[in-house]
Amino acid sequence: MAGSAHATLAGFRRPRSPRTSGGTRPLRTAFPLAVVAAAFTLAQLLLVRPGMGLGWDETVYVSQVSPQAPAAFFSAPRARGVSLLVAPVASWSTSTALLRIYLAVLSGLALYLALRAWRGLFPVRVLALAGALFASLWVTLFYGPQAMPNYWVAVGALAALACFLRARADRTDRGALWGLAVSAALMALMRPMDAVWAVLPLLALGLARRHGRTLAVLLAGLAAGSAEWVIEAYADYGGLVRRLSQGSEIQGGLGWHLAVVDQLRSLGGRALCRPCTGDVPHPVVTVWWFVLPLLAVLGLVVAVRARRTTATLLPLACAATAAFPYLFMIGYAAPRFLLPAYALLALPVADALAYLVRAPRRPWRPVVAALLCLGLAAHLAVQLAVLQNTVDGATEAHRAWSRTAGALHRLGVRPPCLLAGDGAIPVAFYTGCSSAATTGHNANSTEEAIIATARRTQVAVLVPGGTRPPGYARAWPSQPLDGQRLYYAVPRGGR
Repeated sequence: MAGSAHATLAGFRRPRSPRTSGGTRPLRTAFPLAVVAAAFTLAQLLLVRPGMGLGWDETVYVSQVSPQAPAAFFSAPRARGVSLLVAPVASWSTSTALLRIYLAVLSGLALYLALRAWRGLFPVRVLALAGALFASLWVTLFYGPQAMPNYWVAVGALAALACFLRARADRTDRGALWGLAVSAALMALMRPMDAVWAVLPLLALGLARRHGRTLAVLLAGLAAGSAEWVIEAYADYGGLVRRLSQGSEIQGGLGWHLAVVDQLRSLGGRALCRPCTGDVPHPVVTVWWFVLPLLAVLGLVVAVRARRTTATLLPLACAATAAFPYLFMIGYAAPRFLLPAYALLALPVADALAYLVRAPRRPWRPVVAALLCLGLAAHLAVQLAVLQNTVDGATEAHRAWSRTAGALHRLGVRPPCLLAGDGAIPVAFYTGCSSAATTGHNANSTEEAIIATARRTQVAVLVPGGTRPPGYARAWPSQPLDGQRLYYAVPRGGR
């Protein structure tokens, strides 16, 4: 592939400055990327309903800054980045719709900035197509407006890699160095371990080629973003090693686990596949997953022919390391885990598709272009269908929690209160209560502490129908509640 933009990639020569006469060239290059980002934001608002309610993990992150409920237990693997991200809205408003709109706009802006960082490294048409491919995945649309960290690791990785390449090509590009530091810090602030996995090839390349300043900036960004997580490890978890150990335990024990099939099962819209059983979705739903690496390899072949191998090879390498722990080291799956890999793979895949359109000689070129358009249209239709089913399922689950919270309010369980048992964390957030657990990954209390709390405030325990309540609640009054049974204690003095 020829062109002045591509020529900069061979040998990492400094990208040519855009034409400035009349300001038309920068506008022409930025406009397609802005259109993709705006369409992504609009699609989130239309397809992922702002009133969907908050999911389980979202209630944990939002509760850290929200006045709606006391902060939920914060387990070892989590980081505070999402809570900081939502704080400008969640700290003063309990409106989920407002929070969704804020995150949709912010995620669109982040996608635009991440794609813009690649200008001069790939043609704008390739960048726009890459952004559209990534933004049209159901998992990207679903998690873009959610208070979850994975999308932000993805756009952070995309921007960090571009800034790394630009900084190596031009030692005087201070903007690239700042972009690298900020992007690395964003990733580490959201998920420190994911950030390390995503930039492993950059760290290796920086050491091998002795690019000390670029490597130092990358490490400084990672350190700045993960500093709070490390400090908290010593303050609340017994040290960094202990926090890492607890995180591994919560994730089922990190080690050799073949989770590739689990990830396939999750492609049908399962937000969390744990335990991951059942059938793999229909091939129509999963075929894109098998085509993706083939197109990525083709993108690498195209890059080799165009003598710009590094700028394509690095996204492939970073995508592989970002995906590796979630494909081979944990015993369950969630589609959002692979968002950083999808974002990085979008570039070589888009380059391969652009090559397939241009490569055939006439009269076959229009035929190939038409077939590719049909394939992409079918892919988009499948993604939207999966998205719709996923949104419907999530909305119903969140409404069930809201109905349970309403029933608890009618029974007189109101803040200040404590909720334990099945689904206690999200239901407690919707109710405005604290949550407690004596066993499991979110254990933060003891039976004795719950009994002591029941003497001075309202305590309720949600128990699945047909199962026995915990020993401390067996003598409490109870009644059926939405397929569960509610046991509650009212301190002396009434409800």
